[in-house]
Amino acid sequence: MQPLTRRHFLKAATLTALSAPYIARPALAQTTVTVASLLGEDKPETRIWRYIAEKAEERLPGRFRFNIVANGALGGEKQVADSIRLGSVQASLSTVSALSSWVPQLQILDLPFLFRSPEHLGRVVAGPVGAELKSALADERFIVGGFIDYGARHLLTKTPVTRPEGLEGVTIRVINSPLHTGLWSAFGAVPVGIPITETYNALATGVADAMDLTKSAYAGFKLYEVVPCLTETGHIRASGVIYFSQAFWNGLDPEAQTVLEAISAEAALYFNALIVEDETAAMETARENGGTVFQPEDMDAWRAGARNVWADFAPAVGGMERIETVANT
Repeated sequence: MQPLTRRHFLKAATLTALSAPYIARPALAQTTVTVASLLGEDKPETRIWRYIAEKAEERLPGRFRFNIVANGALGGEKQVADSIRLGSVQASLSTVSALSSWVPQLQILDLPFLFRSPEHLGRVVAGPVGAELKSALADERFIVGGFIDYGARHLLTKTPVTRPEGLEGVTIRVINSPLHTGLWSAFGAVPVGIPITETYNALATGVADAMDLTKSAYAGFKLYEVVPCLTETGHIRASGVIYFSQAFWNGLDPEAQTVLEAISAEAALYFNALIVEDETAAMETARENGGTVFQPEDMDAWRAGARNVWADFAPAVGGMERIETVANT
């Protein structure tokens, strides 16, 4: 008998492996993620989702197909939020203002003249306040991947308004939330809730004569054509979220959830950087098309009106002590 050598052993093992039946791992089906974006392909609101889609493909090849619907085709923020809750849209961005009707505590991030800088806001949402707000949103079927910063909101008008008394009797488009309504009412304006996708026509036809918005969105919606005067009040730091439908999220395996969480955190930083760049370009576009920037006068009067809003909304956001804690963070 021929002795069994190492060569014979390896040959026999190879033949055995080749003749063994193949057991295939079940492949995970590709998941379509329908994403609603309010603005066009060149704006941060859409570019962030291209970034997320690219990173998801790198880390989980073939697992997701992102269907990114831009230019507000799926509706304004409130309509999209309803679709997110129902699960017919799987992901989007939203200002916290638009979600505050479900989670009133979010209004702490909207309080006027509360945040001194982007860094101040970042510290607050990265801490216990941010964690509590994420939990409250999850209770309403919104899964937050990360907090984002749209930039400061400024006053937009048809003719220059630099002092708060200039708003007396002016019809102003507002986000349909009690806080925004209360803020402009404090200055004698007449607030009217209008979805952002309908704002241009409302201003053009005289349904409203003023509004407030970030510089990036000001140019994104070409509002310099109907409200050419921007007063740099910087009254609210426009916070937002990257968020997903709970129904979609719960259908993911733990690995996919972990990967999307990590990508969302990275994407939030990417978005914030894009906003800073976009604001510069946006204001250049506005100036080229007749937009003019004005500086507010009598900031003490602006802040006094805003301070009244703090007191009015303290019960909804955890009390004045909580507001003061956030102010000093």
